[in-house]
Amino acid sequence: MLIFPNAKINIGLFVTEKRNDGYHNLETVFHPVAVNDVLEIIDSGHTATSLHLTGLAVNGDINQNLVWKAYKLLQRNFPDAVGNYEIHLHKHIAMGAGMGGGSADATFMLQLLNQYCRLGLREEQLLDYALQLGSDCPFFVRNQTCFAQRRGELLEPISVPELEQYTIQIIVPAVHISTADAFRHIKPKPATFDLRRIGSLPIGEWKHVIQNDFQPGIFAAYPALQSIWMQLYEQGAVYASLTGTGSAIYGMFPEGRKAIIQTALNYREYLVGAGTV
Repeated sequence: MLIFPNAKINIGLFVTEKRNDGYHNLETVFHPVAVNDVLEIIDSGHTATSLHLTGLAVNGDINQNLVWKAYKLLQRNFPDAVGNYEIHLHKHIAMGAGMGGGSADATFMLQLLNQYCRLGLREEQLLDYALQLGSDCPFFVRNQTCFAQRRGELLEPISVPELEQYTIQIIVPAVHISTADAFRHIKPKPATFDLRRIGSLPIGEWKHVIQNDFQPGIFAAYPALQSIWMQLYEQGAVYASLTGTGSAIYGMFPEGRKAIIQTALNYREYLVGAGTV
């Protein structure tokens, strides 16, 4: 059985409070985009479960891979229903870029096993399992434009119909930005704009009121990223921003248009319609 996990972007990201548990409360809008990995499971019979990775290189211990963690989580909870499989993950979504690829893979694995093994999990149960895997994971259960609060798990679907008229160009430079370094420049403060209102604000006005709190510090540390952001605006983007803690930067263009980026950095590029996944 095949499934196609998709990426996301953040439209606005306000870090509002440091929590007692070490995390931060935030306010953001998650928006799904049609950049997809490929995830497949095949019965392996009596052979132990294995995870095969292709596409973009995935580093690290396979036991720490979120797809593997999602499988083990449901196997522990449903040992009689979740069997042994060959799991194949083909990576196309850039990693460590703020696009949520790992979180999407994990959540779609939960959904794939729920369907394939006929576990009968309801949405609220899937949301609970997803949160055990990561703060961004619950969004991919809903997988529609949502205003998100707290760690990102409190979700409220919102409508932004104007997005249907735009193309999103996503540039992912070959720059690694650690989450710890990104937070080093953050001073939590109340959000300066209620992101639930973006659907009633013309996209051409977003650049005046919607910001990513991580952007100033990251652009100061990586001027080449700021240059890419500026090029997007200079070539016609109506809104451009870092997504998450980066390094991906996106621009929203009138449908069918894009920028030609000049940079010494190696980068990946995705061009998608804004209104669908």
